[in-house]
This record gives sequence, structure tokens and C-alpha cells, in this order.
Amino acid sequence: QVQLVESGGGLVQPGGSLRLSCAASGSIVSINDMGWYRQAPGKERELVAQITKRGSTNVADSVKGRFTISRDNAKNTVYLQMNSLKPEDTAVYYCNADVLSTRAMRTMFYAYWGQGTQVTVSS
Repeated sequence: QVQLVESGGGLVQPGGSLRLSCAASGSIVSINDMGWYRQAPGKERELVAQITKRGSTNVADSVKGRFTISRDNAKNTVYLQMNSLKPEDTAVYYCNADVLSTRAMRTMFYAYWGQGTQVTVSS
């Protein structure tokens, strides 16, 4: 029904920048909140940033001032601009979206996840 396709991950040196993108497609009526999560090896998945449909944002303290979340509702896409990257930012990053979609004859919000994109910050 709905797919979230992520792109933009890769290897970057400390202090560098990356821009992640996540585009939703499929049977979408509308999208409410969107966000980015990350999971490092041996750690629990944590919220990095989230953004509402109207643009209100919430960013984790660990990335505040370095990461910026934004969205383009016309493109059903959420972005994560990551600057001043640190080794501790190394993780698999997953996008998330609360999508109003129709499954069979039921229209409701469903949580969808991207496939994950690896971000590695290393010298």
C-alpha cells in the first residue's frame, strides 16, 4: 500500500554533513506526523526528530543545533539535514510516517517505516 523510501546515507568524516530524504508513495490520503529514528549497534531505537503536518518540530537534545528536520507535503517527503556529524551519530536511520490510508474499506492512520539507511561517521 504505502512505501517509504530512504536515501542519502553513507560514510562521512566527523564534522561533515549528510542530508537524508524519505519519500512516501502509494495509497496515501494524507500524512500526519513524520519523523526520523536511529538505532546504533547494541542500543535501542531512539527518536531523532519529528515534524507535524503543519511544521512543528521536536528534536532530540543530542542532535539539537546540528540536525534539522523539514518536510515537503507536496512531495510527501521528509528530510533530515545533518551537520557537524559526530562518531556517536553512527547508526541506521529510519524514517517514520503516520499515513492516512485505505486498507480494504477501512481508512485510518497507519504507521509506516522506511527500510533504514546507514550513516557512518568515521575518520
